[in-house]
Amino acid sequence: MKALVYEGVETLAVRDIAAPTPATGEHLVRIHASGICGSDMHAYLGHDDRRPAPLVLGHEAAGVVETGPLQGKKVTINPLVSCGTCDMCRVGRENICADRQIISMPPREGAFAEYVAIPEANLVYVPDTFPLEKAALCEPLAVSWHAAKLALKNQPDDPPQRALVFGGGAIGLGAALALKAMGLTDIEIVDPNPLRRDFIKARCKLHAAPAPQASAPVVIDAVGYAATRAAASEWVTPGGVIVHVGLGENTGGIDVRRLTLQEITFVGSYTYTAQDFRETAQAMFEGRLGMLDWFDVRPLHEGAQAFRDIRAGTTAAPKIVLDPRSQPVHERTSDV
Repeated sequence: MKALVYEGVETLAVRDIAAPTPATGEHLVRIHASGICGSDMHAYLGHDDRRPAPLVLGHEAAGVVETGPLQGKKVTINPLVSCGTCDMCRVGRENICADRQIISMPPREGAFAEYVAIPEANLVYVPDTFPLEKAALCEPLAVSWHAAKLALKNQPDDPPQRALVFGGGAIGLGAALALKAMGLTDIEIVDPNPLRRDFIKARCKLHAAPAPQASAPVVIDAVGYAATRAAASEWVTPGGVIVHVGLGENTGGIDVRRLTLQEITFVGSYTYTAQDFRETAQAMFEGRLGMLDWFDVRPLHEGAQAFRDIRAGTTAAPKIVLDPRSQPVHERTSDV
């Protein structure tokens, strides 16, 4: 099968590799759409030891079941495979299962490829009328949905009316859409990129600014750099909550003194539970997360250029989705 392989720092190439063989209880899914995540970018830049080269990246995927009794079913893929038996799994917190795996991390290859093998429990059926390119957004939106739920769970107001979201990428935008679906009316996205701000305002009808305009009881950091943590610490109101979902860099920025003196809650948020994923899918199918038209689709063989465009900040859309079905003609092995 064709796959976009991460071969080293800022090096990607389309290669012919063996298609995966599904294990017992798994299904082979033909990928129709696979989104580029911030964690894919971290790996591409050599910043993620969990994703060593060579490796097929990509975990935000949707497609069609290829074989078996589910053949022909449209599905979106929950890429987080948990053990199902540990204490965390038994209480529905599969996202912090000690033995969790995720496609795009060894031992599981990712979804920038024609096929992926995945357990049946990780498949969510997609309505026939719902586009698979949009269904691929379920994974990043589930990350955002989980973060929004944690924010409201840890905030005493029911619900608060104002929120600040740092970062206008897919996770930040998704967090704003999730908070809106959960009842918030005053949501501000903070992003330094004017192309992205204009896109969010025009396409998603949300407020976006280069810097915060007012403090808020709910702050979501979807970037995760020291500078955004410092801004979150500054702009959260006393008694408020900061939910930290970005993984930009590991240290710095938190004003521990202010968090202590003002009784501000700081919560880490990682991926989503299986229930979060199902809730997000249902919200998407019901239209509660908007039109979901804030992505660009490119063929897999243009994947390396898509990574370069994201790196350069020259793409306005918060998400680029790759389609592995479209390949150059008369090419067997193609460097990108």
